[in-house]
Amino acid sequence: MSLRVTDLRVHYKTLKGDVRALDGVSFDVGDGEILGLAGESGCGKTTLGKSLIRMDGRMRHVGGKVELDGEELPIGDDRRMNPFRFHKVSLVPQYSMSAMNPTRKIGRMVGELLRSRGVALDQATLESRLDLVGLPREVLQRYPIELSGGMKQRMVMVISTLLDPSLLIADEITSALDVSTQKSVATALAGFRESGVVKSMVFITHDLSLTYQIADTIMVMYAGKLAEKAPAKTMVEAPRHPYTKLLIDSLPEVGVRHTERRLAGIAGSPPSLLDPPAGCRFRDRCPLAFDRCAQEPPPVEVEPGHVVACWKADA
Repeated sequence: MSLRVTDLRVHYKTLKGDVRALDGVSFDVGDGEILGLAGESGCGKTTLGKSLIRMDGRMRHVGGKVELDGEELPIGDDRRMNPFRFHKVSLVPQYSMSAMNPTRKIGRMVGELLRSRGVALDQATLESRLDLVGLPREVLQRYPIELSGGMKQRMVMVISTLLDPSLLIADEITSALDVSTQKSVATALAGFRESGVVKSMVFITHDLSLTYQIADTIMVMYAGKLAEKAPAKTMVEAPRHPYTKLLIDSLPEVGVRHTERRLAGIAGSPPSLLDPPAGCRFRDRCPLAFDRCAQEPPPVEVEPGHVVACWKADA
């Protein structure tokens, strides 16, 4: 098992109190597995990705643990986490198109970044990674402003994987790209796994259709908790959680006209995580809610590899 997260709890400190962004999340990611992490804005997916590598000043590790390749990561201690970053766990950030230093040519910047990690630049490795994502080697002599959005995205992916991390976290890396560029970036991302550059991957997105194309397993989060986790095909074709079903029903289908099937949103809004309600956090929006939903449903494995946190998962 590459990654194991157990009862992870992460809060944000605010003037109004602690926001319980992650409130007891547990899951595994196997060797060679790509996990797609999906859910609407504010569900905790980006917080989860960030907490695995670097917590910002507002974040506080409240409980739970993270193990990578059998070794516990000291996620609550920024200094102790430093040796693990980029060597063991690496991140392609959400706004990676603005992540590169605009005053440095890319080749020089990459060399400086590696030296800051105590590693010498291996030109052959760098060039092979450029080939892997379909970038010409001439980009090393250019400034970031001279690259298109998709090229910047793929260059940051190269930089993030130069030290062959065991786990790569890709956070909303296609959100600012057009559809054709999204496909090329997603293909390049999957290529890192296929070529053995990284062992496993967490792909964070709100786009379930794109997640389905590259992920082996999909995990859906809601209001800081796991709602459902299943193999990608099962998640799309036979979801068990009402929230997952409503998410999928809100997606358009290729070849289906508006007169044949109207898209439907999910009524209501997620609860405040400053003071989340007791029981199932989706119950106020759930069409299947009943009295027992006042109690929090535990995640249950309804089939091998298929985990659902819903009292009616077997209904």
